[in-house]
Amino acid sequence: MKQTLPLLTYAFDALEPFIDTQTMTIHYSKHHQAYVDNVNAALEKFPELADVELTDLIKDLNRVPESIRMAVRNNGGGHLNHTLFWELMTPGGAKEPQGELLAAIEGAFGGFAQFKDAFATAAKTRFGSGWAWLVLTAEKQLKVVSTANQDTPISDGLTPILALDVWEHAYYLKYQNRRPEYIEQWFNVVNWTVVNKLFEENK
Repeated sequence: MKQTLPLLTYAFDALEPFIDTQTMTIHYSKHHQAYVDNVNAALEKFPELADVELTDLIKDLNRVPESIRMAVRNNGGGHLNHTLFWELMTPGGAKEPQGELLAAIEGAFGGFAQFKDAFATAAKTRFGSGWAWLVLTAEKQLKVVSTANQDTPISDGLTPILALDVWEHAYYLKYQNRRPEYIEQWFNVVNWTVVNKLFEENK
């Protein structure tokens, strides 16, 4: 199905000072738009895929013709990852999860602080470009993972409920080489309401 850039629910400057306006503007309108344009261009070559959901293609890349498989993997993954990423941030949100999600995090990691450490470590140690994730496994267990480039956990049968982009384009204008500082500050804009909703829908 033809992909489009999702509408943001907040202004480009809404996540200041943690995510700067210039980065948000370029990240959304240039980088994400390029993923959308490129995956559409790839899929247009195979009209028989026109009615297939992009999520289904990413879950099973073997059904994608080999000539466009890498383009769909990179750009389709980039589109799905960023669409979720924008939803997972909000200005002035809750600083930590509540209810069943908090209890599940405490059960899986020993506490919220320990979860943050594990998540930050996954983000800091992802070599090069990629993402850090909090996912639900097929057994409905919480787990922290990281992926390279624009790969997504759904290709491995995992359900992402929290995602952090650690490509340099996500932070370099403000934080330069200080990825750990970016990760720490990003926690100030996590939309725990959405994370909780994703947890409830998939637990």
